[in-house]
Amino acid sequence: MSAIVFEGPTHAGGVAPAEPFHAKKRWTRFILPTYAGLVMLYLVTPILIMILYGFNNSGPKRVSFRWLGWSLYGYIHLFAKPDLTQALKNSLLVGVVSTIIATILGTLIALALVRYRYRGRSATDFVLFLNISAPEIVLGASLLSLFISFGVPRGIATIIIAHVMFNIAYVAVTVRARLAGFDRSLEEAAGDLGASPMQTFVKVTLPIIWPGILAGGLLAFALSIDDFIITNFNAGTTQTFPLWVYGAVKVGIPPQVFVMGTLIFMGGVVIAAINVVAARRKK
Repeated sequence: MSAIVFEGPTHAGGVAPAEPFHAKKRWTRFILPTYAGLVMLYLVTPILIMILYGFNNSGPKRVSFRWLGWSLYGYIHLFAKPDLTQALKNSLLVGVVSTIIATILGTLIALALVRYRYRGRSATDFVLFLNISAPEIVLGASLLSLFISFGVPRGIATIIIAHVMFNIAYVAVTVRARLAGFDRSLEEAAGDLGASPMQTFVKVTLPIIWPGILAGGLLAFALSIDDFIITNFNAGTTQTFPLWVYGAVKVGIPPQVFVMGTLIFMGGVVIAAINVVAARRKK
């Protein structure tokens, strides 16, 4: 009789148990977290430096990047420089007005591109992406030539027109992405229940595409408030926040610039957080 040899423990079915999962882990599992952490550090470092220099104890002096100690001077005397305050007001005015106009027009363009077939639809789509891909210096110089040709004085109005022009494409593309998966049967059901086209749009369509509209509007505002190249071509003697900072770099940046930049950044963070919380509550 031959001897029975046991090679090792087995479980039901005669198959040896698999090696524990944690035993297969290697050092490679740290690559992705490390890479993601380095990218995040690279992205937030300039913002952290801006926040830090908002507390620089430079007083009324113009100091670019020389640390003089901790102070709340920039926050306490935030509006101590009238020209800087006016530049910030101009930027906020241009950003809000151009965002509202661009969001309305961009949403309408997105609805037309997704829902209708008409002559020139492909050309419209091409122009939108051409607007996004074109260098800002080309757009700024083209608008400057247009305003000079028609004798339009440059100022707040021309800045708003320029910002609406390059923001429409971003809003349209963002809202269009939201409309791509829209279920038209919901609108048909609303119509069958007696809702008018306007009621259907306000109570059915708009709430569904609102996240896309909001995202497009926030993107337009962010692009508008920090634009320099196109604004520099079409501003004339009007100063916006980026233009003022560019001029101040030559003689030194006061701490109010860093404080205003910090407040603008924190405002965007608060709006994004409110949007996330509202979306979670809806779910």
